[in-house]
Amino acid sequence: MNSTLQLILSILNVLVALVLTVLVLAQNGKSEGLDPFVGSKAETFFGKNKARSLEAKLQKMTVVCAVCFFVLTGVLAIFA
Repeated sequence: MNSTLQLILSILNVLVALVLTVLVLAQNGKSEGLDPFVGSKAETFFGKNKARSLEAKLQKMTVVCAVCFFVLTGVLAIFA
């Protein structure tokens, strides 16, 4: 593979990895089972739906970035 193309794909792979890391850290934890013990307050209907839509978008972006990361890593491993 051309070294310029390999450099561009490597830089893109690092950028996707950084974005993936930020997306994973931005998501809320899945601790629904601990809520009765922690004593969290119930949210309103609109608050729950707003959080779900934002969380759903974060999850979709995370999946897209993860797929891009694995594809780029595979391409770099094959052609390196």
